[in-house]
Order: sequence, then structure tokens, then C-alpha cells
Amino acid sequence: MSITTARPGTPTVVLVHGAFAESASWAGVIAALVDDGYPAVALANPLRGVRHDADYLRAVLTGIDGPVLLVGHSYGGMVISNVPVAGTDVTALVYVGAFAPLAGESAADLAGRFPGSTLGDTLAPVTLPDGATDLYIRQDRYHQQFAADSTAAQAAVMAVTQRPITEAALGEPSGEPAWQSLPSWFLFGSEDLNIPVAAHRFMAERAGSRRTVEVPGGSHTVAIPEAGMLVDLIREAAGATTTP
Repeated sequence: MSITTARPGTPTVVLVHGAFAESASWAGVIAALVDDGYPAVALANPLRGVRHDADYLRAVLTGIDGPVLLVGHSYGGMVISNVPVAGTDVTALVYVGAFAPLAGESAADLAGRFPGSTLGDTLAPVTLPDGATDLYIRQDRYHQQFAADSTAAQAAVMAVTQRPITEAALGEPSGEPAWQSLPSWFLFGSEDLNIPVAAHRFMAERAGSRRTVEVPGGSHTVAIPEAGMLVDLIREAAGATTTP
């Protein structure tokens, strides 16, 4: 049985959050997609490792009938880039303040390639029973670092509900990325403090982005206050890559 139900030709939009967020961070986007008749799945990204998380996403895709459009935020871009798409109906990729790696590159590599990221100074490590390390953003630094264009009240809730990522996941190298064989679209903010805007521009150009939207003043989570911009980009990607 399929996870979703869609009218013929309408893609299911699978939304993949990144580190320090969770699936409800897509709420505004989901509401607009549902109003438009797009089925959607907000993946509960495990945030345990690039290959682990990509395999989890691939397992979820097996329960979706018909075309699929993948949307990744931040580290979620690593996941949608690495999901094995052979044998699936994935038609397009949308990157939202996200990493779009080449084989061998990690999230940490790309975030540090250009100056401007201040994420490292805001992180709080937690040692796990197996000796691994989980990373959180300190709650008192979350608004400015992660979501400066959201309200203080919104950011406070996001800080409390954030899900951690393993330190190892941020250093894990990518495999051959799906954007080399699938069309891609990019949206990001000019004031992203996690991934410098120069890195976003570089990755979008390298991936041959069909359309790149840079939001002046936008933060790392620009698609929360600007959900409409992302939904417009998703509509464009859906229209360009699916048939009636």
C-alpha cells in the first residue's frame, strides 16, 4: 500500500530536514502543498550518517507510488544527493539552504570552503554511550545563528525541538551525487551563517541549477518565513519534470 495518494501525474513531494531541525519545520510549506493538491511526506531524517540516512530515505521511497520530487534542507541536501535513485520515480531535486556535494566531499568540507560560517562556535557536544558525539546548537545562540529571519518566538520553539546530528555525519564523504543525473533547483538566503552564500552559489552553478533563487537577508532557514518562494520553486520543478 502506498504511503500517499495522488492524482495521476502529480508528484509526491518528499521533504528532508537537516541537522538542528525536525520535520515540523516544513509546516508552512506542507500547508501550501496540500492546498495545491500535492501529496507530501516530511521525512524524519535520522541524522546518523550520510549513507545510513540515504538508505533510510530510499526505504521510504519504496512505499510511494508515482513520481517523487525530493527537497532537502541543509544536511538534508547530502541525503537527497546520496539516495540510490535507480529503480525509483524520483524526477527532480530541490536544494534549500542545502549541501549539494560531489563524490568525496563532506558537509564540513563544503561549509568551510568559503569564509563566513559561524556554526562551530555555537555548537554544544554531547557524548553518547558508544563514544560518538551528538551536536546541538546552544539554545541561546539558535535564533541568530540558524533562524534570524524568523521571529524570536518561532526560533525559541525551534531551538527546543531541534534534533541533533552526529559529528561523524558532518565529516562523512558523499558518494556519486544524484544531481549529476537529475535536474535541480536551488533556494538560499544571502545571510546564511551555517553555509556561506558563496558556497551556495558555487554548488548551484556546479550542479547546473535550472533556477537559483537567492533571498536577500535570508537566513539558513529562509524557507520558514519565505515558504511561498519554496513552494513556487517546487511547482516549477514539478511542472518541468512530470507528465500529465
